[in-house]
Amino acid sequence: MFIVSITGCLYVFKDEFQNYFRSELIHHHEANFEQKAILPLREMEEKVVKQVTEKYPLHWVEIPMDKSRSYKFHYYESNPHAWNYFDELVIYKTVYVNPFSGKVLGVEDEKNGFFNIVKFIHWSLLLKSEWGTYIIGIPILIFVVLLITGIILWWPKNKNARKQRFSFQWKHVKSWKRKNYDLHSILGFYASFVALIISITGLYYAFFVVQAAIYFVFSGGSTQLPNFDHIQTKAPIELRTASTIDKIAAKVEQVYPNASTYTIDLGHPHLDDHEHENFSIFVKELGHSYHINHSLIFDENSGELLYTHAHKDKNLGEKAIAANYDIHVGSIFGLPTKILAFLASLICASLPITGFMIWYGRRKKGKK
Repeated sequence: MFIVSITGCLYVFKDEFQNYFRSELIHHHEANFEQKAILPLREMEEKVVKQVTEKYPLHWVEIPMDKSRSYKFHYYESNPHAWNYFDELVIYKTVYVNPFSGKVLGVEDEKNGFFNIVKFIHWSLLLKSEWGTYIIGIPILIFVVLLITGIILWWPKNKNARKQRFSFQWKHVKSWKRKNYDLHSILGFYASFVALIISITGLYYAFFVVQAAIYFVFSGGSTQLPNFDHIQTKAPIELRTASTIDKIAAKVEQVYPNASTYTIDLGHPHLDDHEHENFSIFVKELGHSYHINHSLIFDENSGELLYTHAHKDKNLGEKAIAANYDIHVGSIFGLPTKILAFLASLICASLPITGFMIWYGRRKKGKK
């Protein structure tokens, strides 16, 4: 629990740190770019491949609506047969590209980067994701039970006891045991409700039953997410050209001009290749969070827009599922909720330590 809490605490401000240290890469600084044309995506991709010279194909590109920002091309390959993080994640790199010249501004190795390693310690203890999440999930499940029982034990029985439960009364207290107990109970209480939310949204990633339960509750009893697999590419492959992907990109920007970014899969085979029923584009509405997002399904041969699944059209269960990550990391309402998540995680990291000291002190007392 200590490891999960500390890594969660460190990960909260990942975007802020990365945006600061990568500021020169995030913006391309192209002069008079408003009067210039963006390169076709396939031409841009070719230029990236020539400059980076990786043996694996590019996986996807993240395109900002703000054209003063760089395009981000991603290399990502995973090995489904590996047993640990470093073998499972074969490559994960972000390439920052000037979309007007195709020049690579920088390459960041996300796989070996600090925050991604912190994330996967938190996620699976750097073990294979498929079962590492269970190793993390089971202690979190126990922690949820401890949180609930801890709140019940903390709850004051009368008015006099209540005065001592909400604040530190250390003016005449010299015993470190008493101070340790207060740190555990008082800080634990203030963090408990936020910690409970963070824990449940974390269990979402470990146990399918939690995912299903969240969707069931918020959707009003539905057990099935909307399925769009029947909306598929039907145009002949002969219609697909190098400019089809640009046609798709132009349509996305026409439909959601005020969004933050959108992601396009570049359509190459990969190590963990699995079949995609349709060609779907993910549109992220806000810069700081993922919870407001849209999906657009295209015919990948003709570039025709087949279906739009907008955030406003989603049921409450879908919106709850979409918001889960942002609630978990505290980004749902920006900096204020990030600070709240950071403090709650920090307190949660202290609870196993102060709790052990309480248990150990009582154990010694019992022996005497």
